Amino acid sequence: MDWFTNLFFGTGIAHSILVMTLAIALGLFLSEKLKIKGITLGITWILFSAIAFSHFGMHLDPQVESFAKDFGLILFVYSIGLQVGPSFFSSFGKGGLKLNMLALSIVLLGCVTAWLIHFISGEDIAVMTGVLFGAVTNTPGLGAAQQAYQDITGVANPDIASGYAMAYPLGVVGILVSMMLIRLIFRIKTENEEEQVAKEKGEQKQIEHIDVQLTNAQVDGLRVRDLSQLTHVKLIVSRLIHADGIDEIPDGDTVLHIGDKVRIVGDHEDERTVLLLGERTEIPSEEKNTEVHLVNRHIIVTKPKLNGKRIGDLNVRAAYHITITRIRRAGIELLATPDLVLQLGDRLTVVGEKDTLDKVAKVFGNSTKKLDAPNLASLFFGIVLGVLLGSLPIMLPGLSQPFKLGLAGGSLIVAILIGAFGPKWHLVTYTTSSANLMIREIGIALFLAAVGFGAGKTFVATLLDGGYVWIGYGVIITLLPPMLIGIAARKWMKLDYFTLMGLIAGSTTNPPALAYATSQSSQNDRAAVAYSTVYPLTMFLRVLTGQMMILFFL
Repeated sequence: MDWFTNLFFGTGIAHSILVMTLAIALGLFLSEKLKIKGITLGITWILFSAIAFSHFGMHLDPQVESFAKDFGLILFVYSIGLQVGPSFFSSFGKGGLKLNMLALSIVLLGCVTAWLIHFISGEDIAVMTGVLFGAVTNTPGLGAAQQAYQDITGVANPDIASGYAMAYPLGVVGILVSMMLIRLIFRIKTENEEEQVAKEKGEQKQIEHIDVQLTNAQVDGLRVRDLSQLTHVKLIVSRLIHADGIDEIPDGDTVLHIGDKVRIVGDHEDERTVLLLGERTEIPSEEKNTEVHLVNRHIIVTKPKLNGKRIGDLNVRAAYHITITRIRRAGIELLATPDLVLQLGDRLTVVGEKDTLDKVAKVFGNSTKKLDAPNLASLFFGIVLGVLLGSLPIMLPGLSQPFKLGLAGGSLIVAILIGAFGPKWHLVTYTTSSANLMIREIGIALFLAAVGFGAGKTFVATLLDGGYVWIGYGVIITLLPPMLIGIAARKWMKLDYFTLMGLIAGSTTNPPALAYATSQSSQNDRAAVAYSTVYPLTMFLRVLTGQMMILFFL
């Protein structure tokens, strides 16, 4: 039986793989089974499982531990970067700037709070950095801080992970408590909030199209392409019914006349557009009129050669007499203007004759099977660039040695840039949601297991030697920033409660908090929208501030 004992408590690669995967499996099992009123610590149970294994004498080979921690972190942050990249820069528009500035305030206030506790109590700044990221339940920030510490000192600091582990459990619960306290302070009733949101939604309703009958003499003789210049609104004319009843799909050179009916597709309902062109009408759809020969169809872009191509350059409108009205990408609907760049996986809404749309589908591919396989070439090429960028020395004023973005920071920045601009460089960045989630979960599982095994050797001793105080520090960091910013946003910016909850959950990148926020309303999705709006910038800032806390204050 010596071989069996050595396999669990010995050394070597087989031992390291066995105990690490066992800790991961146990952690995942506990994340599914241990829930209190639907709230769970989630995948972080892997960290606590690894700490327990290490405490009882199961240790990893140092090289395996180092590789699993670094490579797991790279996979995790890179997959996040690819996911948020397409919407990262657009999240600053259409009201997103205000929410992102509030999220930025929460992030920075958390860092200031951690520094003040360090200054007042004399607690090591490395420990407080770990407590900070446990309090806001952000693992990439923990990884960035650990790596920055090792780059500066040449050795790892297990107390960073210990501080994270101590603050994490109450960090999950504390975010929910902050939402409830704000609700109590302002005596918010969700029913009243629902009514207000519904009222605003009615006033600012987004629609898919407007049907207009042309009665304005100024429009007579204009081409379709001239309408955007006349109305100063980006729009697409998807259908045209002439005064004599002939139904057609117009192109940019189609001439308009008084009495024509047009279907205009745009981002928002615009009464000014209607007034400039004529009066509202209704064009019968294929569901209401069986004689209509024009239909809508969803077509998916699956041909790699179309990745990065502008819609206008494809000339499909003139060649097939169809109109692309909208594009759905990463859950976001975009107006299909000629200058919009296509990405693999885009879902097009196309209007045309039934027979013609079959031919158009072949042009774009429309084969979901081709999207099933992840594009590993771009994944590993991006990681190469991320490692190079993360290792690049950067001189900053006030630092005695060059600053590095690190493996986490470099990989995250490259992934965001590739996700946002890759198609313009003809890089295929599309990855199915399931593939992206698999890569992300494998990465974070490896990272948490390696961190846990490293911290477990001294965790209990640290806890008994005063480490329990870190739990209190974590509660302060968890509650104070979202409470202060939340109160200010509610009182002076008049943010509705659902958006406020989504903001708090997104600024802490906390999925359980998002689940709670969305459960408070079945009538609107404002919490989820706010969460997704601030999540990209927040994730980037957490990684960046994780390094800054160590580099500037160590």
